[in-house]
Amino acid sequence: MSRKKGDHYFELFNVWESTMSDDDFADIIYHPTGKLNKGQIKKLSGLSDEALKNNSKVRKALKELEDRLRKKGILPSLSETGKKAQSSPKKYDNTANRKLLDSKRLSSLEAENIELKAKVKELEGRLERFGELSETLSEMGFMPR
Repeated sequence: MSRKKGDHYFELFNVWESTMSDDDFADIIYHPTGKLNKGQIKKLSGLSDEALKNNSKVRKALKELEDRLRKKGILPSLSETGKKAQSSPKKYDNTANRKLLDSKRLSSLEAENIELKAKVKELEGRLERFGELSETLSEMGFMPR
């Protein structure tokens, strides 16, 4: 991100912050973490996701804003989830996609297994009927062709 673009995003953030009231901030709280909802911040301020994550000025200003709002009592204190998110970045789980695919595959295989068991039971019933019929015919002296 160029310096000029970074300064532009910082100005956008400052303009957005100055136009917001305490009630407006209260409306965009993300309750599970006790922080401001970044999706709403992006929509309302015109900032990009990249600016919120990578622009150090914007990140610092957002943290200061959240701290001020906590002192005023508008934002709740950080929840455990919020403290974890603040202390360490979210780690990428490269196995999540594989787990999802495995669970989908497992459920389809289980459904197929149930269908096949039902079909086997039905065929065993038919075989038992025809076995008895074949046995009766052979006792009577009739051999099926």
